[in-house]
Amino acid sequence: MQVSGFRTTLLLSALTALFMALGYTLGGSGGAFIALLVAAGMNLFTFWNADRIVLSMHNAREVDAGSAPEFYGLVRDLAQRAGLPMPRVYLIDQAAPNAFATGRNPQNAAVAATTGLLSMLSHDEVSGVMAHELAHVRNRDTLIMTMVATIAGAISMLANFGLFFRGGDNQNGHGNMIASLMAVIVAPFAAMIVQMAISRTREYGADAGGAEISGNPRALASALAKIAGQAQAIPNPVSERNPAAAQLYIVPTHFSELFSTHPATDKRIAVLEDMAMAMGAPALKASSAPVPPASALPRASALSPVAAPKRRRSALDPNGR
Repeated sequence: MQVSGFRTTLLLSALTALFMALGYTLGGSGGAFIALLVAAGMNLFTFWNADRIVLSMHNAREVDAGSAPEFYGLVRDLAQRAGLPMPRVYLIDQAAPNAFATGRNPQNAAVAATTGLLSMLSHDEVSGVMAHELAHVRNRDTLIMTMVATIAGAISMLANFGLFFRGGDNQNGHGNMIASLMAVIVAPFAAMIVQMAISRTREYGADAGGAEISGNPRALASALAKIAGQAQAIPNPVSERNPAAAQLYIVPTHFSELFSTHPATDKRIAVLEDMAMAMGAPALKASSAPVPPASALPRASALSPVAAPKRRRSALDPNGR
């Protein structure tokens, strides 16, 4: 826990320093001071409201044993196996298959999955995905994931206004050009590098933890293969509006592929296959075979799962879609 706390402090300090540097280029020492105050306020607010921020961003709706009995029961059983308090469970009406966990600690955690994910995967694969998310909760990754997304998103937003803020000052054109370059390109890129430095290691850890909790590394590997192809092809409105949010998902979206905070999916699958062999895990059932590529599926609407359920209804999809 001490190591996790140190990593959180180090990463947030680096992002805050970038935010202050960006403020300095736009407004001198006064801009840096204002950026420091804004960053401190954002960190404090996000610490207490991390889960609300992310869930509201995705228009997630909470479900329980009555509204989504099988999905809720699956998460409950996995949480018990992981030795965790029962998290709040949410569904997101979105075709893009993905899932994430959020919350400042295991006692205040929440997990969410899209309806696209539930309609695409088998029961074992959904179990592997949600076990991965619960591993994030157990590893106490959820707070830092949300706080980094918030600060990095603010850096990107402020950088987008860099040219506008500096455009009216013509006293030093060369200096303005350098400042604008740093504001628009360097600061967001540096923020992404800081994210990548910690996110990739964290994903491997959650994969290993998820395989342990679910007891079936191959199910998680199969789920990653399916989700990766569809997540790259199906639009995700949230990550398009705020690319920093993409680090929350179990796989990156098409919009975040260039600066992915995740390891390559094929490498994650290879590690899980090695774990499966070491554990003597059984082979997947035929129903867990990969779905056809996105190009072979009809275009999904923004609020409905992909077309796969017409071939195979998923008991985990509470809407029966």
